[in-house]
Amino acid sequence: MNNLLIWPVIMPLIAGLIFILFRNHIRLQRIISLIVMVLVSGISIIIIGQIKNNGIQTLQLGGWQAPYGIGLVGDMFSMLLVLTSSIVSLCCLLFSFKTIGQGREKHYFYSLFLFLITGVNGSFLTGDLFNLYVFFEILLLASYVLVSLGGGKLQLRETMKYVIINVLSSAFFLIGIAYIYSLTGTLNLAHISVRIAEAGQDGFITTVALLFLLVFGIKAGLFLFYWLPGSYQVPPAAISALFAALLTKVGIYAIIRMFTLVFYHEPEITHTMIGVLAALTMILGGIGAIGYWDISRILTYNVIIGSGFILAGLATFTSFGLLGTVYYLVHDMITKALIFLIAGVIIYLTGTRNIKEMSGLIRNHPYLGWMFFIAALALIGIPPLSGFIGKVFITRGSFEAEYYWLGAIGLITSLMILYSLMKIFMNVFWGETILSEDEEKGSTKGLILPLVLLTALTIALGIGPEWIHSYVEIAVDGLMDPEVYIEAVFAGNDIP
Repeated sequence: MNNLLIWPVIMPLIAGLIFILFRNHIRLQRIISLIVMVLVSGISIIIIGQIKNNGIQTLQLGGWQAPYGIGLVGDMFSMLLVLTSSIVSLCCLLFSFKTIGQGREKHYFYSLFLFLITGVNGSFLTGDLFNLYVFFEILLLASYVLVSLGGGKLQLRETMKYVIINVLSSAFFLIGIAYIYSLTGTLNLAHISVRIAEAGQDGFITTVALLFLLVFGIKAGLFLFYWLPGSYQVPPAAISALFAALLTKVGIYAIIRMFTLVFYHEPEITHTMIGVLAALTMILGGIGAIGYWDISRILTYNVIIGSGFILAGLATFTSFGLLGTVYYLVHDMITKALIFLIAGVIIYLTGTRNIKEMSGLIRNHPYLGWMFFIAALALIGIPPLSGFIGKVFITRGSFEAEYYWLGAIGLITSLMILYSLMKIFMNVFWGETILSEDEEKGSTKGLILPLVLLTALTIALGIGPEWIHSYVEIAVDGLMDPEVYIEAVFAGNDIP
C-alpha cells in the first residue's frame, strides 16, 4: 500500500505529458485534468488514513534501502498539505474553464498546471534534499510559463523579475546542498538529521542553516518579497489564486521541515532569526496591504502577511506554536485561493482593479459579497471561522516562548488585514451601484461552484475543528520529535 505515495506525483506528471500530444483537444484535457485532481485528492485521503492507523508511510523507489535510493515519505504534515493543495487545485481548475481563454488553453495551460502540481506534491513528499531541489525547479519552470502565458508587456516584465530572483535563490540552494553533502556525506533528510545530531550543530552548520533559510525564505515570500506582488498580479485569476495558495506554501513547508528535522539544535539562533524575518514580513506586508487601492496588490500583500504569521508559530518552537502553524497553513491555502478567485470575478465584472472605481456590487451579486465577507473574516481570525484557531494557538505559543513582541506584531498585523479587507468590502460591495447587470463586462455563470466549495471548507474548518484536530496533533507530534520520522525512513534497519 505504500506504493500509493507515488501517485500524487506521477499522475499529474503523466497526464501533463500526454496533453502535449493532444494540444487541440481542449475538452479532453479538461475532463482528464478534473479526473486526475479528484483521484489525487481521494488517494491523499486514503494515505492520511493509513498514517493515522499505521504511522508514517515511506516508499524507497527501486527497492533500494535508505539512504541510498530515492525515497518518498508521507507523514501527517506533508499529506495534509498534499490533500489541501489537491482540493484547492481542483477548485482553481474548475474556475479556469470559464476564465482562462482558448489562447492559453491551446498553449499547454493544462500541461503546465499539472506540472506545477507535480512539483508541489513532490516537494511535500520527497525525503531527499536534492530531489526537493528538483521538484522546486519543476514547479518553478511551470510557474515561469504560466506567469508569462499571454505575452503582455506587463507580464513579460514581471516574469523577468520573477525568473531572475528565483534563479538566484536556486543557485544558493545548490550551494547549500553542496555544503550539506560535504559535511554529512548524504542527501537523505533523515540521514542528514542523524549525522548532524552525531557531530553536533557547530557554527559552520548553523551558517549553512541560515543559508537555507535565505533560500526558502525568498521562495516563501519572507522579507525579500520584491518579486511577489507583480508576478501574482499579472496572470489570470485562476493562476493567481493557485500561486497565492500553493507557491509560497512550498517554501514555508521546506523551512518547517528543515528546521524541525535537520537544523533544530541551535533554536536560539536559527529560530530567533525565523522569528525576526516573520515579524519584518508581517510589518512590511501590512504596510503594503493598507497602502494600495489595487485589489490584486492588496490581496497579494495579505499573502505576504500570512507567510510571516505561519512561520511565527515555527519560531516559537513550542507544541502550541506548531499546532497553530499547521492549522493556519491549511486554512491559509484554502482561504487565499477563495479570496483571489472572488477578486478575479470582481475584476471580470467591472473591468478594473482599482477599488475606487467600483461600488454597490452586492445588490446584483449578494452571494459574491457575502462569500468575500466570510473569507475576509476568516483571514482576520474572527471566530468561529478557520483562521481563528490557528491565530489563537500561534499567539499562545509566542507568549509561552516569551516572544511577546512576535505575538504583539501578529495581533497588530491582524488589524492591518482587517483594515485592508474591509476597505475592499466597503468600496466594492457597499454604496451606490455603479454598474447594472447589463453594463457589466462579464458574467458569473459557471464561476460560483468553486467559490462555494472553498467557502464551505473555510466555514467547516472553523465550526468543526474536532474532525481535523486529531490529524493536526499527529502532524505536530511528528514535527516535535524527529526520531519518529527517522525511524520510519530506516524502518528498523541499521543506520549507516
